[in-house]
Amino acid sequence: MCGRFTHRYTWAEIQRLYRLTSPASNVQPSYNVCPTDTVNVVTSSDDTRILQPMRWGLVPRWWSKPLKELMRLSTFNARVETVTTKPFFREAFKRTRCIIPASGYYEWQDTPDGKQPHYFTRTDGQVISFAGLWDEWKDRATGETLKSCTMIITEPNAMVAEVHDRMPVVLEPDNFKPWLEREVGLEILLPAAEGILQRWPVSKRVNSSKAPKEDETLTQPVEISAPPPPV
Repeated sequence: MCGRFTHRYTWAEIQRLYRLTSPASNVQPSYNVCPTDTVNVVTSSDDTRILQPMRWGLVPRWWSKPLKELMRLSTFNARVETVTTKPFFREAFKRTRCIIPASGYYEWQDTPDGKQPHYFTRTDGQVISFAGLWDEWKDRATGETLKSCTMIITEPNAMVAEVHDRMPVVLEPDNFKPWLEREVGLEILLPAAEGILQRWPVSKRVNSSKAPKEDETLTQPVEISAPPPPV
């Protein structure tokens, strides 16, 4: 799964990448984006793309219970194997797709010394475009509406598999329009090609969801000891 990511892109970068038509936004960096945080999401209607703030963790429009009861269900990731059948995601897959821009993401490797975080970015330094879904939910008690999103995850490529058994679906620019306009389906929700992403180990301080969001050093590489040779 992907449970933490970063964004440090500028408005100019994402406006150019996604050809956004929404008014310029004051995009602030964050180096520890966590589930239930508000994130930037690209949506499209009639090929007009805008950037919207949404809750990371999908709340389907049919949800009738208090929002806090959804917390334990971990709807911030949608597995590609069940995204078209699982009730939480299947309608959004048909109706409301999105792209979640990121600068990088964290994943954890089980080691003899505990969980070691690694930071993944694009090798070309560009913004990562995660395939996602979104929905709009209305709180029956207050009448307020909430837009929310989820990130689609798939099997890892060989490089990611050295750390974890899942990875987010990374879209390339040629697939932005087909994905957003629902012209394609599961066939493009594949692991990233080898060489698209790179990674390095980072401080275990990021293991805490309470690590400061403004702390850029969370993404800096650290030295880790090599595992002992097999006996």
